[in-house]
Amino acid sequence: MTPGQWSAADERVAVWPGRNWPLGATWGEESTNFAVHAPDATEVWLCLFDDDGAGGEIETRHTLTEHSLGIWHGAVPGVQPGQRYGFRADGPWAPESGMRFNAHKLLLDPYARAVSGAFVTHPAVHGHETDRAGLPVQPLRRDERDSAPYVGRSVVVRNDFDWGEDRPIRARWRDTAIYELHVKGFTALHDRVPEELRGTYAGLGHHVVTDYLNDLGVTAVELLPIHQFASEAHLAPHGLANYWGYNSIGFFAPHGAYAAAGDRGEQVAEFQQMVKNFHAAGIEVLLDVVYNHTAEAGPDGPTLCFRGLDDRGAYKRVHAKPQDHRQPDAYWDVTGCGNTVNAENPAMLRMILDSLRYWVTEMHVDGFRFDLMSALTRTGHDVDMAGALLTCIGQDPVLRHVKLIAEPWDVTGEGYRVGEFPPPFTEWNDQYRDTLRDFWRARTDGVRTVATRLAGSSDLYLDDGRSPYASINLVTAHDGFTLRDLVSYDHKHNEANGEGNRDGSDNNRSWNCGVEGETDDAEVLALRQRQAANLMATLCLSAGVPMITAGDERGRTQGGNNNAYCQDNPVSWVDWRADDAWLGQFEITRTALRLRREHPALRQRHWFEGRPTIRGGPKDLAWIHPSGREMTGDDWLDAGLHALGMFVSGDPLRAPGPRGEQQRDTSFMLWVNASPAACEVTLPVNDWVQSGRVVLSTDPAHPVDTKVAAGDALTVAPRALVLLQQA
Repeated sequence: MTPGQWSAADERVAVWPGRNWPLGATWGEESTNFAVHAPDATEVWLCLFDDDGAGGEIETRHTLTEHSLGIWHGAVPGVQPGQRYGFRADGPWAPESGMRFNAHKLLLDPYARAVSGAFVTHPAVHGHETDRAGLPVQPLRRDERDSAPYVGRSVVVRNDFDWGEDRPIRARWRDTAIYELHVKGFTALHDRVPEELRGTYAGLGHHVVTDYLNDLGVTAVELLPIHQFASEAHLAPHGLANYWGYNSIGFFAPHGAYAAAGDRGEQVAEFQQMVKNFHAAGIEVLLDVVYNHTAEAGPDGPTLCFRGLDDRGAYKRVHAKPQDHRQPDAYWDVTGCGNTVNAENPAMLRMILDSLRYWVTEMHVDGFRFDLMSALTRTGHDVDMAGALLTCIGQDPVLRHVKLIAEPWDVTGEGYRVGEFPPPFTEWNDQYRDTLRDFWRARTDGVRTVATRLAGSSDLYLDDGRSPYASINLVTAHDGFTLRDLVSYDHKHNEANGEGNRDGSDNNRSWNCGVEGETDDAEVLALRQRQAANLMATLCLSAGVPMITAGDERGRTQGGNNNAYCQDNPVSWVDWRADDAWLGQFEITRTALRLRREHPALRQRHWFEGRPTIRGGPKDLAWIHPSGREMTGDDWLDAGLHALGMFVSGDPLRAPGPRGEQQRDTSFMLWVNASPAACEVTLPVNDWVQSGRVVLSTDPAHPVDTKVAAGDALTVAPRALVLLQQA
């Protein structure tokens, strides 16, 4: 499109040409530049929204006349930070060919740095006409209702935050302990956080929170999605809304509802201050990011952003050529959310990379966990570990140095790729989770796989040159049972989600210790707390990187709901009252993390080799049978064995120090007994370690500081563990 013809001499247009980069809104003292990618549009309008003084808005539309390289752009003088805006785009209405332009729909700027207002479920947000049931009217016709009253506004932001001396922490992976939390849910009920800050970025960055996390001993928080998100339409009739946030629509904007200061750009500085506060406390900030799909859902979903600008380029298709009328256009969905972002498309690939770099350089975050990462690796329909996105991230001078975590699967069988992601990615290790859950309910086939998981999962990560820290170990996460519910329920109880208890996994690998749900039975409660402590301690002491779910260290419950994505209420929020907390769990967690932090023997960067680290010394790792001998081939095949000793030598460590010096630590022996019967274990007689003491225990008969000696026999209680440290 060309600017047109002048109508008079010395005429001046309201919209200056501007430039086609950077994308989004870029404020300047003289003008604000706007640029949006919409290659197949025939006309694009910039829509500015101002208060009318009577509680409403005035919309002013400016035609963008400049179009280059698929990008529509222009600069508008006088536009200030805080200005609300959006785009409208016209073009072909050809859904069968993957083009759904509709100028009646206000579109979010894909590069918006902030979003004001909410996205409301309403028929007008659909680009096509719908019937009373909300289903598309066939054949598909443009819906001519204005969607502006029901969608959020992009906001012009001036990024002038004073970071002072803030710098990346760059903690080594082996020194990292991750704490997964929800921005709102962590402080919504916190009585020591000022009421007006609860559930916000400011509340999360409060010193009460950072002091608590430092006391616990975690080194990084992993925030559930904070990109601007919208709720799913099917939840509204039930009075529910998306809580977790895995339904992103604005990949540069911190979710506005989490800001105490306001949503007209104030959320940006509030988020930055939160990060700065965490860094001052020595805690890194990781973001759970959802680039694999958007809140626009399937082709019957709303037109909020990408669908109205470049539907054909944004989302993957079943057929390679959706414009082929013999093969009607159909989305290809491997996320379970209606669409799959096409990370092969140069514009979408650029958007993802620009977003990641923005959060690192401008918002100072320290890394990312990628939701359903396998969906983003697809070349065509095939998982490709040398594909565009992984290759770009791996060579990017900014991104390759931050912490990168893949959720190494999507909703398909071929998408399950645990152990296959290339460096520098680490991975959520669900095999660790499943094995440890099964072990502590005595459902494993012996201890072979248990030992592999305790030692870093070399079967998954050794063969491609990665280190034990490539395994992000977890026993719970936001999806699934909390740790307390894992030992309190055999079955999910998701009735409150409005789906007839059909949602959520049935493969929980849980055990209720004899009674389903809450109980007053003292023996059952004691067993549950011991089981939770066993799982938590094992997690913190395993090779790899531990990830703890917020509240598990104090016995948080969701009442058996294992899919609380739509429970924005006390079901999901952390309960800070002491009367229902499992306070002993906090002490176990803190102690295990302290031992890990203080002793490099418990967080080694190299794989164990099962041989001495120094001539004449003990093996760096030895597996001990309860009888006191090293495990034999027959022992590893004993399907009835549910107890095991793990000896880790720290004198010296195999890895040299930063200046090449030999590093020395004490040695440890961990005894785990998942059997329902007590197990007598013998401390092996050896030439290196003659005595020790208990430093962590879930067995009341062996409290901390109990002295032991080589050759002693200990009776480890049913379902208990004892950690011994060399004296």
